[in-house]
Amino acid sequence: MLKDLFTTDVGLMTVIGLTFMLGMGAFFIRYFLKHMREDGEAAARQLKR
Repeated sequence: MLKDLFTTDVGLMTVIGLTFMLGMGAFFIRYFLKHMREDGEAAARQLKR
């Protein structure tokens, strides 16, 4: 099964697609967490005024 995964066109497209989706998921998680933290800090600064 691994031989088919890495040697056929369909298998390689599957590997590329999975890699792309996992990378995109990691990017979005990092992006959303960063912006949630920034928005939380901005809201805290607004409350201190």
